[in-house]
Amino acid sequence: MSEASVMTEGSSAHHAAEGGPKSKMALWWFLASEVMVFGGFLAAYILFREAAHGAWNELAEHLSVPLATFNTLLLLTSSLTIVKALDAAKAGRHIAARNNLAITILLGIGFLVVKGIEYSTEISHGFTPLAGMFWSFYYTLTGLHGLHVIVGIVINLSMLVSIMRKGERFKAGNRVEAAGLYWHFVDVVWVFLFPLLYLSH
Repeated sequence: MSEASVMTEGSSAHHAAEGGPKSKMALWWFLASEVMVFGGFLAAYILFREAAHGAWNELAEHLSVPLATFNTLLLLTSSLTIVKALDAAKAGRHIAARNNLAITILLGIGFLVVKGIEYSTEISHGFTPLAGMFWSFYYTLTGLHGLHVIVGIVINLSMLVSIMRKGERFKAGNRVEAAGLYWHFVDVVWVFLFPLLYLSH
């Protein structure tokens, strides 16, 4: 094998480890596909809600606006902490990056806990996914979003472990930026879900 080939393969491996331009492009394509998925569900929800001629408004009143508002504040705050974590990581301040990333993870877990409380309350009142079309949409949209929150928590947790392991040797690359972009996507989706599900009646 020639020296040039060895150098090329080494460079490719380094790119893959750090997250090169191709991985960043793949992330943007992935997020675009996720936008299409959520966009399709939201469009269907809006069309069916309009077709119900106000019949869904009474059902939506059973949703807990205070809990959803609190969850919105949790995610909006997590957007701030993830930005501070990424800025700190890029500046080499690994302790600040670690702390803000840990707060982001805790806020995400808090969101899931509150959502779990909300689900249990609704189900205890008989509002299950099989209780009607509105509830099917509600659980599908919020459940799909919840799965994305879980994925985001796992990604951020892996970053936190890496920072804790490497300390000052941790280098912020495209992988850090990708984690931030994904978390912002999760937050933006909720910003659309919150008013459509909870405030449109």
